[in-house]
Amino acid sequence: MIWHHSNLVAEVRTQSTGRVALLHLDATQPVVLEGTAATIWELLDGRRDQADVIAELEAAFEDAAGQLAAQVEAFLASLEAQRLIEPAGSTN
Repeated sequence: MIWHHSNLVAEVRTQSTGRVALLHLDATQPVVLEGTAATIWELLDGRRDQADVIAELEAAFEDAAGQLAAQVEAFLASLEAQRLIEPAGSTN
């Protein structure tokens, strides 16, 4: 599946710390991503599919336990549940 950022999400990036703060316009609490989570957010550009995102992360980070793909899937499900991402081609 190809994901993109929801159009109803405001984001603020802090380049010096690599953090991204997200707020869905219907939510009351922001979500702050850092590290690998922020990297995944950057990769969700509406062009890469989930397999591409996982492949890029595997190239950048060691996955000795072999859990990366499952962790990425769970993280994407969490972002979708919070309405921060949606499948490419969908509209708000």
